[in-house]
Order: sequence, then structure tokens, then C-alpha cells
Amino acid sequence: MNILEKTDEEILELANPMWADLIKYSNEGNYGAFTRNFSSSFIAGANEVEMGKQFARSDLAKNLSDDYSYLGMIRRGEYVTVLYKVINKKNKSEWLGRLVLVMKRTR
Repeated sequence: MNILEKTDEEILELANPMWADLIKYSNEGNYGAFTRNFSSSFIAGANEVEMGKQFARSDLAKNLSDDYSYLGMIRRGEYVTVLYKVINKKNKSEWLGRLVLVMKRTR
């Protein structure tokens, strides 16, 4: 799939279910499911143990509203970044969510 050739609507058809899953698994504290679609290069460069600890302690990560708003899209190089406004259910604060999609390389 060449993400760069897709329309905004086609990208949102892919991104919105992924974002909904991120919200769901974040609220559940399910770090394994939360990271299942992360790129292998991101996972390889991350300290998963430390990230998991931060994830488990984060008040924000467990109180995200599933009523998020799409804000826009940024296309750059091989990446498309989809931006969302997310509300913390506990204190009603607003947060910027970012989902980065990468063009799939074919060999």
C-alpha cells in the first residue's frame, strides 16, 4: 500500500479504527495491544520496559475519551501524520493525539 497515493478519506478509513484501538487499549492499560501496530524500528529503538512503566503510571493514558475529533493531516516524505483532539475524561483537559502512518515498502 502506498499511503501517499491515498486520499484523505481513504487514509481516515485506515487511521480511525487504529486510533480507536489505541484509545481502547490505552484506557485498559494493555500495553502489548497498544503497541501491536508500532513499527519494528520504533520498538527496537525504544526501551520497552521503561515505556511500559510510564504507560502503567500515566493518569492520562487511562482516562482518554473515545469521543475524539479529527483535526487534520500532514504528508511528509514517506509519512502521513493524522492529528486528533482527545479529551481526558477525568479532568476534561484537551490533548493533541498523533498517529503516524508509514508508506509500506515493497521489495
